[in-house]
Amino acid sequence: MSQQNLLVELFVEELPPKALKKLGEAFAGVLAEQLKAQGLAAADSVVTPYASPRRLAAHITHVAAKAADRAVQQKLMPVSVGLDAAGNATPALLKKLAALGADASAVAGLKRAPDGKAEALFYDSVVNGATLDAGLQKAVEEALARLPIPKVMTYQLETDCELPGWSSVHFVRPAHGLIALHGSSVVPLKVLGLKAGHSTQGHRFEAAKPVVTIEHADAYADTLRRDGAVIASFAERRAEIVRQLAERAAQLGSGVRPIEDEALLDEVTALVERPNVLVCEFEKQFLDVPQECLILTMKANQKYFPLLDAAGRLTHQFLVVSNISPADASAVTGGNERVVRPRLADAKFFFDQDRKKTLASRVEGLGKVVYHNKLGTQGERVERVRAIARAIAAQLGDATLVAQADLAAQLAKTDLVTDMVGEFPELQGTMGRYYALNDGLPEAVADAIEDHYKPRFAGDTLPRGTVGVVVALADKLETLTGMFGIGNLPTGDKDPFALRRHALGVVRLLIENQLPLALGELLRSAVPAFGDKISDASPALADFIYERLAGGLREQGFSAQEVDAVLALRPERLSDVAQRLEAVRAFARLPEAAALAAANKRVSNILKKADAVDAHVSPVLLKEAAEQALFAALQATAPQAKAQFDAGDYTASLQTLAALRAPVDAFFEGVMVNAEETDLRLNRLGLLKSLHDAMNRVADLSRLAS
Repeated sequence: MSQQNLLVELFVEELPPKALKKLGEAFAGVLAEQLKAQGLAAADSVVTPYASPRRLAAHITHVAAKAADRAVQQKLMPVSVGLDAAGNATPALLKKLAALGADASAVAGLKRAPDGKAEALFYDSVVNGATLDAGLQKAVEEALARLPIPKVMTYQLETDCELPGWSSVHFVRPAHGLIALHGSSVVPLKVLGLKAGHSTQGHRFEAAKPVVTIEHADAYADTLRRDGAVIASFAERRAEIVRQLAERAAQLGSGVRPIEDEALLDEVTALVERPNVLVCEFEKQFLDVPQECLILTMKANQKYFPLLDAAGRLTHQFLVVSNISPADASAVTGGNERVVRPRLADAKFFFDQDRKKTLASRVEGLGKVVYHNKLGTQGERVERVRAIARAIAAQLGDATLVAQADLAAQLAKTDLVTDMVGEFPELQGTMGRYYALNDGLPEAVADAIEDHYKPRFAGDTLPRGTVGVVVALADKLETLTGMFGIGNLPTGDKDPFALRRHALGVVRLLIENQLPLALGELLRSAVPAFGDKISDASPALADFIYERLAGGLREQGFSAQEVDAVLALRPERLSDVAQRLEAVRAFARLPEAAALAAANKRVSNILKKADAVDAHVSPVLLKEAAEQALFAALQATAPQAKAQFDAGDYTASLQTLAALRAPVDAFFEGVMVNAEETDLRLNRLGLLKSLHDAMNRVADLSRLAS
């Protein structure tokens, strides 16, 4: 079959910029997948997606005009159903053959083959390969149906039949043009009320031709760039913006650089067809406003790229990615400077107004902000966080830490009722720190107000001081305890209160700060702060946190066996978990590990079947040499292993216990645990319980048994 490269382009009105990248990738990906499934595209066909503000397109190599015919064997029915006693076709068989386009003459050619316990009839036929005309129609319809469209529009098109009228079309944006080229030939494709051709439109203002004609599938990108002033490739356009941003910044001075924001870069790439980066500026007086405010308003509202100096401070200049390239760009830069000025003036006004009131004076206002209908207001929540923070601080430090943690917890949410955070919710915490410093509060308290939301996402930094750690931990524990206490738990992918993120935050705060806090006690101590608003769900919450911890550890490269072995013991101090895991990993490399893990599993099973066993051994009841030897080995190694465990040297503790392999093996070979004599049986069970206790302080070694 002749093969040519294929191009499909859908020309539409401006697509949603935040979704454009995914739309382009999905359109090209599904289109290629469908063509390959029909045998029209080769397995090694190269797929190139194109996506600009007004088009989705895909270029696919090695596409056939017609797929190869396929030999197909189809099961019809059991022989006993298809043939009568004389071997003639039954009406059921003839009906089935007719449905497949065959008649009675095909009966003689049917094959018999075993099918389970019976014998069945099979029909061999050749299925004609799909033509590109029909196959592309199916592929494009599927690609459009599977687009990750944020919101569908409905619009009307005039029908092209003899009877006048209108038909409704449902798509992300109204479509105005369609190209389908196989090499240089137009494929008669029809979708969204459009018939395929070989022409499209270029840039709204700068195209060299009003109609851009694509002569060949391979000429698409070059022709569109030359005649349409459009860079069709999303990736190429993005790279060009990155290049120009760096170039313009370098021209402004050494060390000047545009702020890094991948999401902003993707969005701006989706807004322009041929980027032109220009330098603009604003009045230096606005730099008195916290730079986070200015950066946010420029990025979120105007899609500008603020510029930072070598020290990371905001400059009064910024970069604009324009969609036009006039000979004199002063009108473009002047217009953008006029647009941004009111935004910055608003930010300055909010900042100046907010500083007229102290954070302490805003605490009362939190009592008017509803947090949750079952858990009360933000004011009530603050009091709970304060109580939890004081309890944690008392365990970690002195009266100064308790006082600062209490103050930071009291003021941490007050910036929620400021004008600036009301306008820019993303700045909560950040503005609290600025206002706290303006009020003359200690820097540790101000830092804690900003940091108590951390870590906000995977890889985020942790609070910079102990006060911040305490308040962050208290804030997350309040949320988790409260939501679990009223039964508001995550389900599936729904987690509106980000409880999974809060649980991972608790884990990171405890582990990375090496806090000497017991998880169970920590969770239980948070419950009294709620009074009678909740029930105690500490056990379920502990399970939830250990599950999050287990998932995080596996992502870090620890095996499921290693993680299960350590977390099976539910270690109270999460700060010890990493050391335990390393000890288990080192133990697993020892030649004695496999045998001891298997023996430990055997011991665990024996003890589970027995009634409550006391780890007590009477030497006078040790009759067999093997049990005497095991007892002696335990007496020699267990104290040393326990001392090493108590000192936190978990690796040495497990390696010390490796010496028990030989006596343990000998015990199971030569001693009957369930002896008929009750005193002997209980003594041997006590010996195994002593062994089990000694070996499972660091981890449940039975989990390492294969």
